[in-house]
Formats: sequence, C-alpha cells, structure tokens
Amino acid sequence: MDAKARNCLLQHREALEKDIKTSYIMDHMISDGVLTLSEEEKVKNEPTQQHRAAMLIKMILTKDNYSYISFYNALLHEGYKDLAVLLHGGLPVISSSNGKDSVGGITSYVRTVLCEGGVPQRPVVFVTRKKLVNAIQQKLFNLNGEPGWVSVYGMAGCGKTVLAAEAVRDHVLLESCFPGGVHWVSVGKQDKSGLLMKLQNLCTRLDQDESFSRRLPLNIEEAKDRLRILMLRKHPRSLMILDDVWDPWVLKAFDNQCQILLTTRDKSVTDSVMGPKYVVSVESGLGKEKGLEILSLFVNMKKADLPEEAHSIIKECKGSPLVVSLIGALLRDFPKRWEYYLRQLQNKQFKRIRKSSSYDYEALDEAMSISVDMLREDIKSYYTDLSIFQKDVKVPTKVLCVLWDMETEEVEDILQEFVNKSLLFCDRNGKSFCYYLHDLQVDFLTEQNRSQLQDLHKKIITQFQRHHQLHTLSPDQEDCMYWYNFLAYHMANANMHKELCALMFSLDWIKAKTELVGPAHLIHEFVEYRDILDEKDYAVCENFQEFLSLNGHLLGRQPFPSIVQLGLCEPETSEVYQQAKLQAKQEVDNGVLYLEWINKKNIKNLSRLVVRPHTDAVYHACFSEDGHRIASCGPDKTLQVFKAETGEKLLEIKAHEDEVLCCAFSTDDKFIATCSADKKVKIWNSVTGQLVQSYDEHSEQVNCCHFTHSRHHLLLATGSSDCFLKLWELDQKQCRNTMFGHTNSVNHCRFSPDDKFLASCSDDGTLKLFDINTSGLLAEIQIGLNSTIRYCDFSPHNHLAVVALSQYCVELWNVDSGLKVADCRGHLSWVHCVMFSPDGSSFLTSSDDQTIRLWETEKVCENSAIMLKQEIDVVFQENEVMVLAVDNIRRLQLINGKTGQIDYLTEAQVSCCCLSPNLQYVAFGGHDGAIKILELLNNRIFQSRNGHKNTVRHIQFTADGKTLISSSDDSTIQVWNWQSEEYFFLQAHQETVKDFRLLKNSKLLSWSFDGTVKVWNVTTGRVEKDFVCHQDAVLSCDVSPDATKFSSTSADNTAKIWSFELLSPLHELKGHKGCVRCSAFSVDSTLLATGDDNREIRIWDVSSGALLHLCAPISVEEGPATHGGWVTDLCFSPDSKMLVSAEGYLKWWNVITGESSQTFYTNGTNLMKIHVSPDFKTFVTVDNLGILYILQTLE
Repeated sequence: MDAKARNCLLQHREALEKDIKTSYIMDHMISDGVLTLSEEEKVKNEPTQQHRAAMLIKMILTKDNYSYISFYNALLHEGYKDLAVLLHGGLPVISSSNGKDSVGGITSYVRTVLCEGGVPQRPVVFVTRKKLVNAIQQKLFNLNGEPGWVSVYGMAGCGKTVLAAEAVRDHVLLESCFPGGVHWVSVGKQDKSGLLMKLQNLCTRLDQDESFSRRLPLNIEEAKDRLRILMLRKHPRSLMILDDVWDPWVLKAFDNQCQILLTTRDKSVTDSVMGPKYVVSVESGLGKEKGLEILSLFVNMKKADLPEEAHSIIKECKGSPLVVSLIGALLRDFPKRWEYYLRQLQNKQFKRIRKSSSYDYEALDEAMSISVDMLREDIKSYYTDLSIFQKDVKVPTKVLCVLWDMETEEVEDILQEFVNKSLLFCDRNGKSFCYYLHDLQVDFLTEQNRSQLQDLHKKIITQFQRHHQLHTLSPDQEDCMYWYNFLAYHMANANMHKELCALMFSLDWIKAKTELVGPAHLIHEFVEYRDILDEKDYAVCENFQEFLSLNGHLLGRQPFPSIVQLGLCEPETSEVYQQAKLQAKQEVDNGVLYLEWINKKNIKNLSRLVVRPHTDAVYHACFSEDGHRIASCGPDKTLQVFKAETGEKLLEIKAHEDEVLCCAFSTDDKFIATCSADKKVKIWNSVTGQLVQSYDEHSEQVNCCHFTHSRHHLLLATGSSDCFLKLWELDQKQCRNTMFGHTNSVNHCRFSPDDKFLASCSDDGTLKLFDINTSGLLAEIQIGLNSTIRYCDFSPHNHLAVVALSQYCVELWNVDSGLKVADCRGHLSWVHCVMFSPDGSSFLTSSDDQTIRLWETEKVCENSAIMLKQEIDVVFQENEVMVLAVDNIRRLQLINGKTGQIDYLTEAQVSCCCLSPNLQYVAFGGHDGAIKILELLNNRIFQSRNGHKNTVRHIQFTADGKTLISSSDDSTIQVWNWQSEEYFFLQAHQETVKDFRLLKNSKLLSWSFDGTVKVWNVTTGRVEKDFVCHQDAVLSCDVSPDATKFSSTSADNTAKIWSFELLSPLHELKGHKGCVRCSAFSVDSTLLATGDDNREIRIWDVSSGALLHLCAPISVEEGPATHGGWVTDLCFSPDSKMLVSAEGYLKWWNVITGESSQTFYTNGTNLMKIHVSPDFKTFVTVDNLGILYILQTLE
C-alpha cells in the first residue's frame, strides 16, 4: 500500500473503528476479491463491534492499494459518506497497465469480456449477495472445464439475473475456467419461431466476421449444429449464460457439449438434457437487512437512519427485490413520501392479473401501480402505449419513433424516465438502444389497459403506414426486423382483418419476409391467425398456406428463388398464380424472363392430405391398425387423434406435463400409449380419451414406445434416456422387465413380427436385440453415430421403404432394386417420423413445420399413373410441340404439348425413341437391340430390324426421313435405309458409342467412351477423320453452326475445340474441376459453353480459347446446391445473349454478364436433356420423377 494511503488510514483509524459496522463492508470487499472468507471469519470472531472494526482495519493495513480502494467504495455503498470523505485524500493512483479498474475492483479484462459477451451491467443500486454469488461460482468451478449445467432458480423478481451476472464478474473464474469468454442470451418464454430468432442472433454474434456462413440458420436443428461448431471452433472453453429459461425443450437447442449457466423459475427444466447438473436456489425475497440496504442506497442514507416506514415497506412487499427497487426509485425522486408509499401498499387493492401464476402479484401489482401513478402526466400515455408489446421482445428505439412520431432523442428521453423508475429495461449492447418490459410489467399493463388494447394496436399500424411502405423496408433499417416479425400480430389484435388478409395474401410480403427470416415464422402466422384469414376467403388462405408448405424447401435457402416464378407454377385457379401472373406481365415489359408451365394441369399434388393438428412441431404420428385413424404428438404436450381420410379431429388430450415424444396404437386399436420428457408413460382409451394407466419408473425422458403385434397378450415396450428398455403389462402398475445394455439414450424400439424379440437403437451407436421372455441380450450391431437417416418404415405389402433424411427430405426406395423411386417434397422443416398405413396404400410424414402429410403410395410412385422415362424426343413445328415418350408401364405415347392430348401408340420395352421430321413415323429401339418403325397415320408397326447385339441408346432419322441411324452399347452405329431395307454398320469405336450427330453432305460425327471422335461417310460406311481427343471418355460433342468446328468434352475435366480440317485441337479448355458433361456453340459460332459435375458453366471465346465468364453456383453452407448437381445440357438463344442449362433444375443465364436470369425448379431432379424450340421460347424436359415440363416464355 502506498505510504500516503497507509498514513491516511492510520490517521482516521479511531473514527473508523468507532462508527463502522463491518458485516456488509466485508461483503463488498469479498466481492471485489480483496478479502478472503477466512479473514472475514476472523473478524467476526471478535467480541464487540469496535473490536471487529479494529481487526478489519488492521488487515487492510497489511494489504495493497486495491484493498484501500475497495474499503473506500464499501463505505460509500453502505452510507458512510462522511467517513469516506476522510479517506478520499489518500486514494492511490492505479496505472491502467496493471490490468485493474480504478473503480470497483474489477479488472479491465473482466469488464472487456463481459461487455463483449453482452452481460448486463450492475444495476445503478447494487447490493452484493455474496453467499449466493460464491455458491454459483463454486458450481461453475465444479464443471472443471467439462460440458454441464449450472441452474440458478427461484421465483420472478428474486434477482437471478443480477446474481448470474455478478458471479462471472470475477477475474480468476474467467481466466482459469472460461478463457474463451462468456455469451449472454436473454431467452424468456418462446415458441419455436421465437427461439429460432434468438439462435439466429446468437450465431450472428458468435460469427461476426461471417467466416463460417453469411446465411442465417433456417431452423432450430440447423442453428443448434451451427452453434455447436461455433462454440467448438471459434469459442472453445467459453461459458454460455441463458437468462430466464421457461421450457425444457428450449435447452435442447443448446445441448451441444457446452458449459452453461442458466436462470430459471423451474428447477426441473434441466431434466430433459444430459450431463452434469448443479443447482443454486435463490430465495424469493431479500432479508430485512438487505431490503433496507437497497432503500438506503436509493435515498443515500445510512440504514440506521431510515424511518420506521422503511421497515414496514420491506415487510409489506415480502422483501421482493423487484418491488423494493421500484419503490426505491420513486423515493429517490421524492424522498419525503415514505408514509405515502407505505399507505399505498397497505390500502390499495389490486385485481390479480393471472390467478394461476406463481408470481407474487399482490406486492408487485401494488408497486407497479404506484410507479405508474407517479409518472409525470405528460408521459403517462406513452407508458400505456407499451401495453401492445409482447413479452421478452426488445423493441428498437426506431419503432417507438414511428409510434409516437418523434425524433430519436425525444423518444430516448421519455424512455429513460421509465428506465429510471424501474418500469422499463434498456439493452445497450447492440448498435442502438432496445427497450423491453419485464413479463410482469406486460401482464400488468395488459390488464390495466385491456379496454384500450385494440385502439393501441390500431395506432401502431396507422403510424407504420404513415412512415413506411412494405416494399421500402430494408434489412439495414434499425426497425426492419421488428415490423417483419410483429406487423401481422398488431393487425390481428387491432381487429384489422381486412389489412391482415391483404398482408398475408400478398406475394410481395411473403417474398420480403421469407428472404429475411425464412418461411417458418410465416407458416406460424398462418396457423396463428387461421380463423381470421379463413373469414376472408378459405380457399385463398389454403392457396397461400399450401404454396408456402410446398415451396418451403426452396424459399428457405439462398440464393432466394423468384417467388413470382414459383407462383406461376401454381394451379391457374389459385390466387397465388393470379398475383404472380399479374406481376410477371408487368416485369416482362422490363426485360425480366418468366416461364409458364403450360402442361401443369396434368400434374397433381402428390400430397393427399395436409393437416396441422398441433400448435407446434409434430414429433411422432402413427396409423391405427385399421388405417382409419391417425394419432400424433409433439412439444405442445397434447395427444391428437383425427380421421385419416379427412383430417377431422376426433380427440385432443392434454397428455403430459412436458413434450410428448412418441405415441402408438395397440394392435386392437383400443389403446394409445404416449411417452414424454416428463419421464412418464401413459395409456389412453383411444375412443373416449380416458386415462387407463400411468407409469413413472423411468428416471429420464421416455423417447419411444411400441406395442406387441398379438391381440391376445398386449405388452408395451418403452425406451428412455436413462439407457433402459422396459416392458409393461397394461393391467399391472409396475414394469414386467427391464433390459440393460445400452450406455446412452434409447431412441427407438420395435417388436419382431412374432413378438419374440425386441430391437432397439441408441445414441451409443448400437442396435441391440433382446429376448422378450428372458430379457437377455441376443445380438448387437455397431451402426455408427453419423447416419443421416432420421426415420424409416417398410411397406407391409410391397418392396418399398420410406425414409426421412436430413434437410427435410423424404424418399421412397425400392428395397429389391436398391433404387430410389421418388422424392416426396412439401415439408419445410425436419421430418421426425414416416409410417406406412397397414395396407401400404398410403404413408404419412410428420415434421417440425407443424404438419402431417399423407401421401398416396401409388400416386407418388407413378405420379398420377404416368411416370415418363427421361429418354424423349421433341419436334417443334410452327405453334405445335409434339413429345414422344414412354411411361413406366411401357406405353409409347405421343403428347401434344399445347393441348395435352395423349395418343397411346404401342406397348414395348423402349430404351430410346424418335420422331421423323415430317411427323409421319416413329422409331424406337429396345434393350434387346431391336429397332422398330411405326406409322402414325394408322398406328401400325411396319418395319423392324434386329441388328444390334445390345441396348440401343440413340436413334435418329435423317433429314429426308428415309434413313435411320442408331447407336448401341455394342460399340456400333447402324445405318438403315428402312425403305430399301439396306443397312450397314459403322464399326471402329473400341468402346460404347456415347452419341452421334448428323452432319451435312452425308457425314456423321460420333464419340465414344474410348476417347475418340470420328467423322463417317454414311454413304460408304468409312471413317474419314479419326480424332484422338481425350485420354478418358468423351462425354459430349457439339458442332458449330458454321460447320467448321466441333467441341469435345471429357471425364478428364477438359474440353477442346477442333477444326474438321486438323487432327490436333485448336484450343484445350482447362479450369473445370469435374467431369465436363456437355458443350454448346452459340448460333454465331463465336462462343462455346461447357458444363461440369461441380455445377459450373464456363463460357469461352471460340477464336482465342479465352474464358469469358464463369457461371458458378453461389456457395451455400448447407442444403441443396444452387444448380443442383451435374450440368447435363446447354443451349444458346438465337441472338447468343442467353443460355439455358439443365441439371437439378432449369436455369437461364445472361451470356453478357454471366449472371443467372431465371430458375425453374422442377419437382424432381437429375434432368438429362432440355429440348429448345428454334425461337428459344419453348423448353421441354422430364425430371427423375417422370414429370414432363413444357415451358413457354411469358410475353
């Protein structure tokens, strides 16, 4: 200690020993880390107050400058202002390089860490509660660097938040245990969309340099994964603080191997998560002395000098920290109103806001009312306006500027008055101020102003409309996110139904909102306000809701698709289509490209029924044994039962006290079992909904349940996070058997068809098989921990399996062939469950998007009984589009693209087909090598030839229609003059001929997997030119329109430009990182486009071989790629200004800029070829689901 400080302390030692009480002074010094608990005990052992003060001063004299400063600050805090003045002259000067703050004993390191982590600052009036702070710190030390949970729990207003913040205000704790920093998250009461917003904001904070992703996570599972990666890689050994957690399911989003400190009102909130758990209980009220201390600091008096009314106030409010602070703030402005405020507390009776609440409303309501009554008359109405804001929502200053029509500074001045009176809280951690009410304050205001709420909501909408236009809202605006999230909420509560419908039924709003926050919150609003929206027009509501559901997988990813183009794919009777058509016509005049799907009326939605039985996600759904009913469950804690045919609700049961994780019908359909995160298993009467049995022997959440198949002796199996499987007999209260073996949570269990065995899978990475009678473990399979399959089910009557994968995907697979049959699109969030109906005719999928979708198996497999093969031929004649195709049941058919008329020609095993130029004949090849010619006029096969020895891959008529050229897997090309029946083979390729192209002057260009390209004379059958092009397979060739050059692309990742006159290439085009599968010359022969397996398209200058543009997909962290996979076909427009490409979907590119002009998303993927009309206005393709797309540019 400096000599000056030491001398000052010695000089005034006698006065200090005579007056001070050491107890609370030592609390401050312990909190500042300058006094130990053992030293405190030593002082307390002294017999009198003066002896204790002398011992404390003796200790301080042996310490450093920080002890002197801490003692000085403690005197100020405890009301010994006159004694502090005596010591002021001796205050030592602390160098900032020492790392300690000159005030409060907090190091600059601690202050920096807490500021960066968003930890709230100490209240203006702060009293330490060292025992609780020390208890929290001890629990944090107990984590010992390992993942775990420390819960600070107690009733609202007891100071949990302040205690949590104070616990981490410690240099040693942060430096030794959490060198990675701390991250504060104000959680509050949340639904799924609210939690997603919290997680999105947290991920943004943790990844400010956007080194991991510039895209916000679009669902909770994705956010959880992003958070796990960020905490592991960018913020290791850090502490996450979750403030005010209400629901156990919220914690699952943070259950990713982190160290977490949380505040909550529910001691059992951590039951749903794994890992070490520690709890610190906070009493509901302060003791009398602490309460008096708070009041003394507010009014700047010694506790001993406080009037008797102060003691009565503490007694009346039961020591509630929140109430004491509210009244203390009032007394600071009016220090002589002790008796008045006490009388208000004693005499004024307030109506309870919510009787079922656990809050101490008597004390709080009274203090709240007094505080509001004491506001200046000119600002009381502004506080009333805050009644319309939701709990736990931080409102930007700009929103209130709009509401009150004021400048920012004026609004902040008013709000600061509320903050000073403890009626409002301010968050200053962001770029600008945000304000929020405590949930009790919201309840109080709502009840007090109930009759005005509708007008208040209408006021904010009116003001919004004055200051903003929807299309002018920009993400850069401070208040933008608030309006997108809560505009519909205010309209609904303002009873502005017309305006709400206009908003929700607007493609512009859907586009703007989904671009900013994804589709999940918008879907939530359609569910939330369904009754209002249905009043306007039920069909329109269905149109928009279905549009969102079916396109959620597209709306939720970057780059954001054209919502107008998506809308044009809707049925023509849909309001979505009509709005899209209107907008498209306006934009087409400005040069924007849009496509009409002219044959879409022949395509039906694969989903038979979409129901939304829950107010939250659907975790599990199952058919009854007769297939007539469906039961479902989820985080809304209910069991729902509805008709499988219509979706009509049959039962709604409040089944558990926590999330319901699984449900199952018994074999006789009499019972439904449910299991829950509340650790209980329950059996319900499936008709009446009455509770039949309840079991609670599991010690952790119960994840799955399944009944035996026998009707004669029903058993129920359950699996839990306690690692155990249990068997239950319905007429017994205790479990029959417990099966041991798993070392982590049991996720799924199933009985074998004969009920002799029980299979289970677990987070321990194993699948185990148990004997039902002995409970013995029979077999174990290591299945790994990284499978992307979330759920699967097998059809009982065919060879199909339905599989739920990550990224919302549901697929149908043929088990025998191992081939995927179909993609079932529609869900916009994670699919939790898939299940076939008992007869296999349909299957259901349940998802986080709150929907259960029913699919007709046959329709999905056959796509309305027609699933075309992708090998089609197209002829464009004037205004006609004729498509020759074969379907999945071997029917060769001719489709009029404009009228939709289908002429079925014949049934055959067709591997390829083509139309003659004059549309008189059809030729098709088979897998047996045979070729047949059919006359369209009389639908008669009149020529056939068995020339090839293997599958015919390509077939084409010559321009005069007299000769038919075909290539086969047998490495030959056949030239057949079918009228004279003369034929010969072109045999020179050593491997399969990939394809061929007819040239002028009876020439033919062919290319092969042998790496060569050959030019043939089809009159003589001889090779005229033999180009050794690539060391690997030649995958495509194109001939320049001026007939002087051709291109070749290869699996060797290169493309080449050749002259027909030279055997060496003009240019070798390098840069592709994947197989180059296609190429196309521009009409003027000056440009060449090439596409590869990495979804890149490169545009080259033909004369120089220089790269002009790279049309590459935008990099997306997760989810399907922008172009969807291999680029398989390309075509230039006649003016060479536009290029269309095919693969996962169709994409149009601006050749001059290299930028995308439009994307058309097909239902399936893996497009093989695109047929383009000469005027570049009609486009035809087939996706891997067998859906035909005939598209026309909108004019």
